[in-house]
Amino acid sequence: MKYCSTRGGVNGLSFTDSLLMGLAPDGGLLVPESIPDVCAHLEDWRQLNFVGLAQEVIALFADDIERPVLDDLVAQAYSSFDHEDVVGWERLGDVTLMELFHGPTLAFKDVALQLLGRLFEHVLAQRGEHLNILGATSGDTGSAAIAGVRGQANIDIFILYPHNKVSPLQELQMTTVADENVHCVAVDGSFDDCQSLMKSVFADLPFKAQYQLGAVNSVNWARVMAQIVYYGYASLRMPEAPIFSVPTGNFGNVFAAYLAREMGFPIHKLMVATNENDILARFFATGEYARGDVHFTLSPAMDIQVASNFERFLYYYFDKDTARLRDFMSVFQSTGRASVDAPPSSDIILATSVDAQQTLAAIRQAYEDFGYVLDPHTAVAYAACMQSDLALRGPVICVATAHPAKFPEAVRQGVPDALAQHPTLDALQGLPSRRQRIAPTLDAVKALIRDGVRAY
Repeated sequence: MKYCSTRGGVNGLSFTDSLLMGLAPDGGLLVPESIPDVCAHLEDWRQLNFVGLAQEVIALFADDIERPVLDDLVAQAYSSFDHEDVVGWERLGDVTLMELFHGPTLAFKDVALQLLGRLFEHVLAQRGEHLNILGATSGDTGSAAIAGVRGQANIDIFILYPHNKVSPLQELQMTTVADENVHCVAVDGSFDDCQSLMKSVFADLPFKAQYQLGAVNSVNWARVMAQIVYYGYASLRMPEAPIFSVPTGNFGNVFAAYLAREMGFPIHKLMVATNENDILARFFATGEYARGDVHFTLSPAMDIQVASNFERFLYYYFDKDTARLRDFMSVFQSTGRASVDAPPSSDIILATSVDAQQTLAAIRQAYEDFGYVLDPHTAVAYAACMQSDLALRGPVICVATAHPAKFPEAVRQGVPDALAQHPTLDALQGLPSRRQRIAPTLDAVKALIRDGVRAY
């Protein structure tokens, strides 16, 4: 499998080269040059457990890593999960919850980042190289990325997050990690500011090369690759093609579902469920992609107005026309809005936004009806299921992206009597924490990297 940039400036990359590159030099995102067709394998794959399916799917994309080595890395990645089959399942009436929070940081990001950390470690050791990872997080990516690479000799990781705009427990999961290769950075701004700063650093190609910078955000193709697996796995467990309702901020998670469908996994439709930061819901309704002010909500990981992975979707929507994509992104970057001729067909993708009251109502309803506690991000997707009558269109799988104990304040607003606790999080209380705080400027981020990189 070879990889190319959505903007046309890079072609013919191997998987391992794309892994270390992260963001393409032309500012685009890396995608496979072709999407594999798995239809002929589906009946055999129905018999596999999660790890077995992950090994088969990932081997299609990471074909320059020897298969026994790759299989071992995949098995190692998921050995840290506390569910026997990695993914958990709960039935709430007509809706099936797919629980993706059984990894070490209790968030869906673990599914990809436990693997990504091991892939980095393997490739860097083979090449005798060091990598400085720069990432931006709206909450869970940071802790999951840190958990995936902490203590690794060949990696330093710098995580930017918006100061006072992630949950206190999310911050503790990052800042209480004592390994010297971990650098947590609170930025005086929004997540969009953090993401923009990260992209600006990567756009400075001499600086990127000098400091051997790589990406761990969902701009890294390997993140999306790993997420394809659980959509395929869930679809093969259902008696007919399901509809997935996905809480959506940066579009990486739901894009993985889109690719799984394109590969041939039996998936009927996708619901893009956003909170009040509804840039994506508006796009799929009107065809206009227009930046607005960031709203800080009960579901902070989705408080995003510029969705990085949306560029990958547009690449396929524009039928791989890189010139058209470059024009679209250029107009959006300069004006804050860009349009397509007509909204994408609702035959595949549905979209809706859910406000705070609807989010709290979903938390309350799931608890009263089924005794189940939803985190506020999953609640957005669950509310989308309810208000859109998805169950009338076929089997519905709601993607549960985080353990509710990570967001106790939001849970208490919905259900004051509900207990949202987890021993992993309880153990963080009282631990020493460390972070740096910086202004939202490119110079500040570059200075941070210069000062923080360890000597080798």
